[in-house]
Amino acid sequence: MRKELLFAFGAFFIMSLHAIAGNYSTEPMEKQPVNEMTLKVYKKDVTGDGKKDTITLKAIPFSPDALFLKQIWADIKTSRGSDIRIDYEGGYEPKIQFVDLNHDGIKDMLYSVATGGSGGLYNMALDTLADNKLVNIGLPEPLTIQAQFEDQYKASITFVDTNQSYTVDLSDRKEEYERLGIYTDGNLNEPMELMVGPYAFFEPVKILGKRGKGLKGYQQISGAYHADGIGTATSYWYYEKGEWKLIKIKWREN
Repeated sequence: MRKELLFAFGAFFIMSLHAIAGNYSTEPMEKQPVNEMTLKVYKKDVTGDGKKDTITLKAIPFSPDALFLKQIWADIKTSRGSDIRIDYEGGYEPKIQFVDLNHDGIKDMLYSVATGGSGGLYNMALDTLADNKLVNIGLPEPLTIQAQFEDQYKASITFVDTNQSYTVDLSDRKEEYERLGIYTDGNLNEPMELMVGPYAFFEPVKILGKRGKGLKGYQQISGAYHADGIGTATSYWYYEKGEWKLIKIKWREN
């Protein structure tokens, strides 16, 4: 009887040790899944073989309930079986437009995402996957613009690329500019340049006299601060011989 009790207690002790060891297992824990989202699935031929490829736009938000997407990318499964990934800048409401902008007969991928700033700015990217190879085409460089305040509540704006010059009357803002110390009785207190913004965004457009489409870009020019909009420079671009060529510039006062 005593031996049987000792055996029972011994078995219970060993089982307890196994239970404790199980609670402190050194095996790696499964990774928690990231908050990955599928935003849109496109079916387009982007490689030029005449068959549709699958482009899945994915993102990870800043937090589970946030609208800002901190990480955005496209997973591309080509008809040839290749897996290609394009990483994009984060932001709000991303989308991809498919349009042939380099005129090789194959649709390119024009990505855009809102930055969420007050200026209505977008981050953009342009890529081609012709022949199953990812190549960044790039976007037009900002215009070369000389813009400054002038005496008597005026501003001068010169587009160096096309040698276009304009004078803008700002007399309706003279009280604000006097208060800010830019002018005294209509005279500039010191030389001061206007604020020339980067491209707000691009959109594909038909270019008169050209085959296919080009890009239309928007740059805002402001006075004392960003919300003090003076006008918008709209530039038209066409991709030719491996580079963006400026077609024309239109200036419009606010």
